[in-house]
Amino acid sequence: MSEPLPPTSIRELIEQFIHDRFATKTEKLAPDDPAYLKLQQQFELQTWLADAARRVGQLQVVTHSLKAIHPEAKGTNLYVEPGQLHGKEGVGSHCLPTDFEGDVVGNAAALDVYKFLKLRWQGRSLLELALENDESLIDALSEDRAEAQAWVHAFAGIVEPKGTPSSHARGKQIYWLVGDEPTDNASYHLLAPLYATALTHRFYAQVSPNTWFFGDHNKAARKALRERTAFEGGYTSYPNLAVQKLGGTKPQNISQLNSERGGQNYLLASLPPTWTSREVYAPMRDVFRAFNGRPEVRRIVGELKRFLEAEPAKNMHTRDLRDDLTTMLVDELMLFTLDIHSLAAGWTADEKCQLAPEEQYWLDPERGLEDADFDDARRRADWQEAVSSRAALWLNRELNHKSQLSFGDPEHQHWKSQFEGIVTEFRRQVDDLQDALRDDVDDPDDPDAPEGDAA
Repeated sequence: MSEPLPPTSIRELIEQFIHDRFATKTEKLAPDDPAYLKLQQQFELQTWLADAARRVGQLQVVTHSLKAIHPEAKGTNLYVEPGQLHGKEGVGSHCLPTDFEGDVVGNAAALDVYKFLKLRWQGRSLLELALENDESLIDALSEDRAEAQAWVHAFAGIVEPKGTPSSHARGKQIYWLVGDEPTDNASYHLLAPLYATALTHRFYAQVSPNTWFFGDHNKAARKALRERTAFEGGYTSYPNLAVQKLGGTKPQNISQLNSERGGQNYLLASLPPTWTSREVYAPMRDVFRAFNGRPEVRRIVGELKRFLEAEPAKNMHTRDLRDDLTTMLVDELMLFTLDIHSLAAGWTADEKCQLAPEEQYWLDPERGLEDADFDDARRRADWQEAVSSRAALWLNRELNHKSQLSFGDPEHQHWKSQFEGIVTEFRRQVDDLQDALRDDVDDPDDPDAPEGDAA
């Protein structure tokens, strides 16, 4: 089936968008189905545009949001063009380019209207045209100029704050001294910080290709670095990058862009210039005994145990806090894994090592670079499932120990699912890295191999 021809006007662009949405909604319906006929009426051009102009009031496009400060905060969000901000020496939202992506908050059921406003015509979005009260957009929407003008006004209103400017008890508030007398309340100005969501998303898009081992470019750069050969192009690394998770298990409750990122928001490290690594010992007999010995792990388990022993109400807040603490344990397990990976490859081959094969595959993957049988067995095994199950057993055991708690199979399955998601993703990353490292021993007669000395 051939691709549709590109639209030749704004009108055609709009018609194509509405037609595509109608086709998606009705792909499983027969033309004589009453539901099909009802949708056909709803997706008539003027009917859909009129409805979109009504529903757009349920959304707000923002550059700075409040919900990222606290998910239960309800107050004013702001949309501010970068050019309207005061220029500073530091990096901020004022540095964003003109094609920055705004975030959207509000009723998720109306997001199709935002997708409509993101349509681009000759390098500019329909939202940009609406904000400029563009004549070509007005002409494209309706032959009735008054009607078209009203719709453009409604669409442009998506960037306007809803209601009277306000903060919220769950939002952050800072009393900033602007006068000369700190004991006088009148000398303070109350600030209500908002989250720079548009800047965060741009930063995330820039950093993501350079994290872990994603992307062919990064793999090639790392390979050239190891081999000390010439490499065309730059190579970027972000040491000690932290990830702030917003929204817990429901990132869509924060905003649309936060949902697209899976709730992940990167934080650059702000650390002293020197770093002293703690001594790492190989866990020869019991992996989770070694893991449990880490102070941060004991602290998190203790906090989770105390919380559950208090018999909290069975509501969303309880589930979110429980899952947040479990996520912290999962993160600690990954830090523990990386620490063990810093040991010399092949340590599990020592006759003193009593770890199960699955634990060896997990903690000593580089052994496979020298031991083909080990590597083949590691790749065939579902070791991430076994590791996740044992992590869940360990957590149940720790929570039940000297406690009124009595967790069994249902809790084990829940903990296991929490661990397995990240362990499975980690396995994929390890396998990708192993594949990249194998390039080091490629056939030297390979015509695609680099030639000559390192530049």
